Amino acid sequence: MIHLTSSAADAVRTAVAGAAEPVSGLRIKVKTGGCAGYQYMMGLVRQPEPDDIVVENDGVKVFVEAGSGPLLKGLTIDFVVALEGSGFTFENPNATASCGCGKSFS
Repeated sequence: MIHLTSSAADAVRTAVAGAAEPVSGLRIKVKTGGCAGYQYMMGLVRQPEPDDIVVENDGVKVFVEAGSGPLLKGLTIDFVVALEGSGFTFENPNATASCGCGKSFS
């Protein structure tokens, strides 16, 4: 369903290791908004929600909000380090358009 590149998995592992409280993994969902219609929401969580889809990539647990599953099917998450800044990028085969920042799609 969702694929993390090795760079993204390393970034998540680093964030989990540095978290102030114990966490189980990364939760991702899609929210209405952003400049293209939908935006990605991600965060470390202690536990998945009861209806989350659980995916494990390279030892990292990713919890996908069930309602967002169809919009995220086939999503690849990468972590890029560049002069302009570092951050997660999203390659979504379901997106028909995206904004310039790459955090919003339709």
